[in-house]
Amino acid sequence: MPAQDTGDQHMAGGYRPSETGAERDDRNLAELLQELRVAGLGIQIIFGFLLSIPFTTKFSALGPGQRTLYIVTLLLAAVATALLIGPVAYHRLVFRRHLKRHLVGAANVMAILGLATVGLTVSAAVLLVVSYVARGAPAVIIGVFVVGLFAGLWFVYPLTRHRDSQPEPPGTPPDRPGAA
Repeated sequence: MPAQDTGDQHMAGGYRPSETGAERDDRNLAELLQELRVAGLGIQIIFGFLLSIPFTTKFSALGPGQRTLYIVTLLLAAVATALLIGPVAYHRLVFRRHLKRHLVGAANVMAILGLATVGLTVSAAVLLVVSYVARGAPAVIIGVFVVGLFAGLWFVYPLTRHRDSQPEPPGTPPDRPGAA
C-alpha cells in the first residue's frame, strides 16, 4: 500500500512536506551513514586494542574465565564492526541500481543491531578489565550496571520517552525550556 503524505510519515519516514520519496531516502541514507561513521570508528578502535591484548605480557595472567570473556568480547567487537560497516558494503554493491529504499531499510537494521553489539562489547570489555582488577561481586555489579546503562540510554529511554506523544506537524518550533 503506498504511503500517504500524513503526519504518520513524520515519525516513520522522516516526513518533510516538500520532499519526494527519493529525496527522503537520500536524506535518511546520508544521516544514517554519518551516524555509522561515528559508531564505526569507535568500535574499530576498541577492536584494534582487543586484537593487541594477547601480545602483551599481562595476558598470561588472565584466568580461564577471563580468557573466555576476552574471546567473547573480541567476537562481539568483530560482529559490531561487521554490522556497522555492512551498510557501506551494501551501498557499494547496489550503487546505481535504484535500490536506495531497500538500502536504507537494511542499513537501519544493521545499525540498530550494530549499536546493540557495541553496547555489549563495551560492557564485556569493562567486565574483563574490572574482573582483572577487582574480582568477584564488584566485577559483577559494575558489569550489570554498564549493561543496564547502555540498554537504558540507547534503547529503553528513546523507545519509551515519546511512546504516548503525537508527532508534531512539520515546521513546529522545538520546545523551549521554561515555556508554558
